[in-house]
Amino acid sequence: MGIKERQERDREAVRRAILDAARELFVNEGYQNVSIRKIAERIEYSPAAIYGYFPSKDDIFFALAEEGFRLLGDGLENPACADRLTAGAPLERVRSMFRRFYEFSREHPQYFALMFVDRSVPRISREYERFAFAREMRARLIAQIDACVHAGIFPATVEPTAACRLITMGLLGVAVMRLSDRLVGTDNADQLAADVLNVMLAGLQAGATLTSTAVECPLDEQAVASAIASANSPVALAKANRQAS
Repeated sequence: MGIKERQERDREAVRRAILDAARELFVNEGYQNVSIRKIAERIEYSPAAIYGYFPSKDDIFFALAEEGFRLLGDGLENPACADRLTAGAPLERVRSMFRRFYEFSREHPQYFALMFVDRSVPRISREYERFAFAREMRARLIAQIDACVHAGIFPATVEPTAACRLITMGLLGVAVMRLSDRLVGTDNADQLAADVLNVMLAGLQAGATLTSTAVECPLDEQAVASAIASANSPVALAKANRQAS
């Protein structure tokens, strides 16, 4: 290994140590209560050294959020989930993608808590352009709901973006209750999450009226439009109709 490669490896190791220490501190003590100095003390570095890797504490959070969204997306690529997404009927694809969201809260609770629970962290919308992967993942989910509408599984009155938002909030509730130990001893969080998802999907199929609306930013609109165009191509629609029948 040459000098340059060794330096790059050492620098990546320090960056990893900073992120791991920050993630634990943010979750255990709350984002607003953690300083760059405290992160530096955890890994026995000087605060000045931390600034050599990240310009600010906010940048450390955004790096962790990026990792979290990648981990969330990676779960969709595992063989079992990938098979359901490619071979399953449209409704099962929607179910699998939402189920993955809940599973992420179980597999990576620290990332989940930072991204979706801690109210003191910076708003991801501040740096939304760097989260293209997250936008695309959300757009894929909305496109699958839209495909269910086109296949006649959901009524034409279902607005995909609003439906996506509603189901996400329902599963967030179960995940947060589990993470905060607010469930009673006999409650099974996994079963509750499955019930919430099944009831919401059944409600949409039955034509439940959604009174809430979802406002998209321009970047979201572009990603959703592209994903819907792909999901509603003649080939994709023909496949969806065969699987729905």
